[in-house]
Amino acid sequence: KRCHQQCKQEFHWLELHFLFVSQVLDGAGLDVDFHLLSPKGETLVFDERKSDGVHTVETEDGDYMFCFDNTFSTISEKVIFFELILDNMGEDGQDQEDWKKYVTGTDLLDMKLEDILESINSVKARLSKSVQIQTLLRAFEARDRNIQESNFDRVNFWSMVNLGVMVVVSAVQVYMLKSLFEDKRKSRT
Repeated sequence: KRCHQQCKQEFHWLELHFLFVSQVLDGAGLDVDFHLLSPKGETLVFDERKSDGVHTVETEDGDYMFCFDNTFSTISEKVIFFELILDNMGEDGQDQEDWKKYVTGTDLLDMKLEDILESINSVKARLSKSVQIQTLLRAFEARDRNIQESNFDRVNFWSMVNLGVMVVVSAVQVYMLKSLFEDKRKSRT
């Protein structure tokens, strides 16, 4: 089976694990196939006709590939949101070493610099997760808005059809009532 990809991306790193979040925002059926391949070419994740997915993957060193497959629905195109969340994103050992060179006279402080650094890193990690969650919520909102606009257009179309049918039916009724009261005899004078 050949994968006709809507989006293909290769990425390379050495991490502990990552989180891959995807969601179909717009398109017929709001479903798509998803493949995630390891550096060895093994299929790590395969979702068939799903509208969204959240996958946590243990990593190894190498290039990963993901693919969104829409071959089952070649007529309609899809809009897809995806995000790759690395667990230790933004944690550099170099930054922590830079703090240590400013440590002088820590015996006089009630709170050690390592404690402050740990608190700052904790707040930074939580803020990063909050931004990622808000981005995901915006994607959910975009999908819901697309569905709502589609429903709005459909309701307006069928309302106009009903209005047209009502106008035609009322015109036919008026014509039929007039024909009942019409004198069909010709008067001679």
